Amino acid sequence: MVTVIRKNPLKLNPLQLRTLVLAQVLAGDPVSGRVDAETGEVTLIRLPHTHGNHAHVGPYSLPARALSGFENPAVWVVLARKGLARREENGMIVVTADGMTYETGLMEELEKSDH
Repeated sequence: MVTVIRKNPLKLNPLQLRTLVLAQVLAGDPVSGRVDAETGEVTLIRLPHTHGNHAHVGPYSLPARALSGFENPAVWVVLARKGLARREENGMIVVTADGMTYETGLMEELEKSDH
């Protein structure tokens, strides 16, 4: 029997999905994320900054507008309610263990940076 992993089973909207996949990329970068070995949660210690019309997230180059979810409180409310990520009172972003493994279906759409 073949198990099919359904992409986006929690029905996140495009902004929520994009924000989560970018948080996953940052969390996987040892310069940007600090892993809690006990819980599997990752605290983002460095967020990307835009320069010009784009930003670098890990090895990817993205349009600056792709980062809009990081500053949108409603995105974090939904991601927290679904147990995927949360913004702490001190402003730090934490991606949960479930958030790290959530299949957004967007990873293959990210483009590697050429600079």
